[in-house]
Amino acid sequence: MILMSPPCQPFTRIGLQGDVTDPRTNSFLYILDILPRLQKLPKYILIENVKGFEVSSTRDLLIQTIGNCGFQYQEFLLSPTSLGIPNSRLRYFLIAKLQSVPFPFQAPGQVLMEFPQTESEHPQKHAIDAEKETEEKKIEEKKIEPNICFDSSTQCSGKEAILFKLETAGEIDRKRQQDSDLSVRMLRDFLEDDVDINSYFLPPKSLLRYALLLDIVKPTSRRSTCFTKGYGRYIEGTGSVLQTTEDVQIENIYKSLTNLSQEEKITRLLMLQLRFFTPKEIANLLGFPPEFGFPEKTTVKQRYRLLGNSLNVHVVAQLIKILCE
Repeated sequence: MILMSPPCQPFTRIGLQGDVTDPRTNSFLYILDILPRLQKLPKYILIENVKGFEVSSTRDLLIQTIGNCGFQYQEFLLSPTSLGIPNSRLRYFLIAKLQSVPFPFQAPGQVLMEFPQTESEHPQKHAIDAEKETEEKKIEEKKIEPNICFDSSTQCSGKEAILFKLETAGEIDRKRQQDSDLSVRMLRDFLEDDVDINSYFLPPKSLLRYALLLDIVKPTSRRSTCFTKGYGRYIEGTGSVLQTTEDVQIENIYKSLTNLSQEEKITRLLMLQLRFFTPKEIANLLGFPPEFGFPEKTTVKQRYRLLGNSLNVHVVAQLIKILCE
C-alpha cells in the first residue's frame, strides 16, 4: 500500500496555485513518473490533499497514470463531520485498488461528498461534479443575506447589512443548523477536564483587535472550524475559540460593541472567557488515541504547528477500511 500526502501549497490560493509548475509538486510528479515502470505495482493507493487539488492539472495527471496502470479509483471530499466529529476539516482523498472490477460505489468522474454506504443506498446521490461544485460555492460565497443586525451603529440597509462579528445572516443560520445536527457529537466530549486553562485565555489585546473575526463555540456546540498550524499564534482563520461562560449570551456582548470605549469593550468581551483549545483537545478532535502525547520538550507552539499539519485519524482509517474490504 502507498499512502501519500503531497505538499498542498501548490493547490491553495495562499500558495498561488502553481500546480504542476510549482517545485513543491516535483516529488509527487516523480512518483507518478516511476509508478508505471515498477516491476511490482502496489495493490492499494491512498492520497490526501487540500480541497482544490481535485480541479488541478496534477490531479488529471494522477488519474491518467493510475488508470493506465490498471487501478480502479474513487475520489472524495470529506470532513470529520461525516463521522459525527464536530470539526470541519474538508480534504481531498483518493483511494485506488489494483483490480479490474470497479468499486461497488464507484462514480467515475465525480467526487463523493460522503462515505459510501451499502450498494442499495445509492451513494451516487451524494456525488458532485468537482468543477460544478467549485463554481456553485463561489456564487454562494458572494451572496449576502437580508438586513439583520444587532449593532445599533450599523446602518441596516438591504443586502449590505451584516450581523455582529461581521457574519451574514446566512452564516449564522448555517452555524445554527450545524449545532442542531444530532448526528454530530458535542465539543464537550473532546475537552480536557484536568487542565490549567488560565494560560489558554485570549489576551485583552487580541480580544480587542479580533473581536469581530473570532469563530466562537461553546462546549455544547456541534461544530468547530479547521485548526491550522498558526493556531494559538495567529487569530484570524486559524481555528475556533471556546466560550467557557456558557450562560452568557454572545449577542448581548456584541450588541452596540463598536460604540464603546476600548476599556468597556474589553470588560464586556472578557465576560465570555474565551480561550484557545488545548493541543490535547485538538488531538482528540483529530482522532488521536487517549494515550497519545507529545515529548515534554515540545513547546505549545510546536504542538499546534504539528497538529495543524495533521490528518483526521478516523477519516483516514475509514478510507483504508473501505479500500481493503
